[in-house]
Amino acid sequence: MPTTAAERPRFDYPATKTVDQADEYHGTRVADPYRWLEEDVRESPAVAEWVEAQNRVTFGYLEKLPQRQKLRDRLTEIWNYERFSAPMLHGGKYYFYKNDGLQNQAVLYVQDTLTAEPRVVLDPNTWSKDGTIALAGMSFSDDGRYLAYGRAKSGSDWNTWHVLDLTTGKLLPDELDWIKFSGASWTPDNRGFYYSRYPQPASGESFKQLNLDQKVYYHALGTAQDTDRLVYERPDEPTWTFSADVTEDGNYLIITVSKGTDDKYRIFYQDLQKPDGKIVPLIDNFDQEYSFIGNDGRVMYFRTDRDAPRRRVISIDLDQPEQEHWRELIPQSADTLESISLVGDQFFAEYLHDAQSQIKVFDLAGKFIHEVPLPGIGSASGFGGKRKDTETFYTFSSFTTPANIFRYDLASGKSELLRQAKVKFDPDKYVVKQEFATSRDGTRVPLFIIHRRDIKLDGSNPTLLYGYGGFSISLTPGFSVSRIVWLEQGGVLAVANLRGGGEYGEEWHKAGTKLNKQNVFDDFIAAAEWLIEHKYTRPDKLAIQGGSNGGLLVGAAMTQRPELFGAAIPAVGVMDMLRFHKFTAGRFWVDDYGSADDPTEFAALYKYSPYHNLKPGTKYPATLIITADTDDRVVPGHSFKYAAALQAAHTGDAPVLIRIETKAGHGAGKPTSKLIEEAADQWAFLLDVLGN
Repeated sequence: MPTTAAERPRFDYPATKTVDQADEYHGTRVADPYRWLEEDVRESPAVAEWVEAQNRVTFGYLEKLPQRQKLRDRLTEIWNYERFSAPMLHGGKYYFYKNDGLQNQAVLYVQDTLTAEPRVVLDPNTWSKDGTIALAGMSFSDDGRYLAYGRAKSGSDWNTWHVLDLTTGKLLPDELDWIKFSGASWTPDNRGFYYSRYPQPASGESFKQLNLDQKVYYHALGTAQDTDRLVYERPDEPTWTFSADVTEDGNYLIITVSKGTDDKYRIFYQDLQKPDGKIVPLIDNFDQEYSFIGNDGRVMYFRTDRDAPRRRVISIDLDQPEQEHWRELIPQSADTLESISLVGDQFFAEYLHDAQSQIKVFDLAGKFIHEVPLPGIGSASGFGGKRKDTETFYTFSSFTTPANIFRYDLASGKSELLRQAKVKFDPDKYVVKQEFATSRDGTRVPLFIIHRRDIKLDGSNPTLLYGYGGFSISLTPGFSVSRIVWLEQGGVLAVANLRGGGEYGEEWHKAGTKLNKQNVFDDFIAAAEWLIEHKYTRPDKLAIQGGSNGGLLVGAAMTQRPELFGAAIPAVGVMDMLRFHKFTAGRFWVDDYGSADDPTEFAALYKYSPYHNLKPGTKYPATLIITADTDDRVVPGHSFKYAAALQAAHTGDAPVLIRIETKAGHGAGKPTSKLIEEAADQWAFLLDVLGN
């Protein structure tokens, strides 16, 4: 049985010192008493001691929850199923990822044919005993002989790249460091590849220092990194970042330039057939999105939101690059064009219709051929390949369907099921529906709801509301092992599609950014109120959850409406909205959030910043803050400061705790063992504080 507030002892939170720190923002003096918690835990003994003390309290509580071990056992059981990626065809062979079930990291395999016996290519589980070194990107040479791949340690965004000779199975001596937010793109002679890297950070600053001055390099196989040829840099624009891609025909290098998280790009190109080919601007402003798809000779194909907030496809001829000569191939539709690929001389376009996938196929002239039938309401992804391929592969999943793998034959236009995941649960016991809440300003907000068929709408159900609402990221139906266990406990799951996301195109995104960010919180609160109004739950049974930008969402919602929620789980959240842009990749987020350096944007940020809006003497919902010591995306200082301020401000008996993972980062590459432990702790916490 869950403990009640009366039975639960008051928590003896660690004493957190305060400092006399205040900053002046455009005439407003803002206190920051926990500034010292921004220091890197690896460099500051005081912060390390604070982390250890907080974890003692948190795990001391979690370890006493009677349902914790049962949840962990069930999570382990249900997680133990074979999981595959869609195959990738390179050099006439099929490559795919597979996890046997409880492996910490997926293993890369190869098959000579789709029915041949698979062979292991890379097994990241052998790279560390605890599974905390992960595969973080890879790129095959055109002839399929070489594989360049990145390794990430303890969840860090920093990657070290290596090269494997696939014919001999031997690792080459090439080792490339200080790579972040970059892939590798091979030249057609298979002798090397282009990539981007940052300068080496100052000693002790790897996990805090702003990421500036990225440059494009060419690495020749068998050479040391310090001899790599500098291809492009902009010392006059230190905030610019570069993605360098060789066209499939090998004739051009396309450099996509960005300076933040907005899909607004400059496009430069270089003719690789000319020994002295200059880098030429094609799109020389950051006004719109231009995502490179492919080319036919000097005609380049782009996905763009220029004059099309839900996106369209255009072609630009390098011999007539002026806008008046651009051609529209696939016009904007009523649905959002989420992604597009060029395979077998056909465009495969994924559209979102109310956050659900639809796949449409077009010819090179933009003529609609047909729609790819999908098994139901869910999410499809994949459709990768090359211009000469006769087949492509994709995955389909939903809230109650794990990712199944399909092969699509381009000649017949037919799909066949290649691999079907088998999970130990019965999807027929669950209901998936889509509803719409109405936000404060009348905006219609989609809401996916999933629950057991046997629940009663009497307001008594423990309910978890999840959201994100930012950076044009769309929340589409997808399978989650951990969520199935929550549903099995009688919990309701609700996933809200908030403004700030990409579900309805760029206008929907912009309606939740900068001075409009409050719309995101209003949408989330409206979804919560809808669930209560329609008798799914009541405030003391309602929990909210989100990670990263979603952690900010949870932090803002619980400070604005603490009485509306019974529990909150903000994970790796951006909690200090006045200083986020001063650390690692934080400067990129100014596109969505704005900056405290601007007086108007400061006023908006200060008004909702979770860290700054905690009010002493307030009864906040039970809270489990989650972060990790190696998170160099959203530095853990955000969560540290928020936890300290929340514990100081909170009144009442509900626990407000912080769970700090070690040897982990923002989330990518987290070992299965840690995922299971974290999920068990979250569900045990919610079942305890909400009751069931």
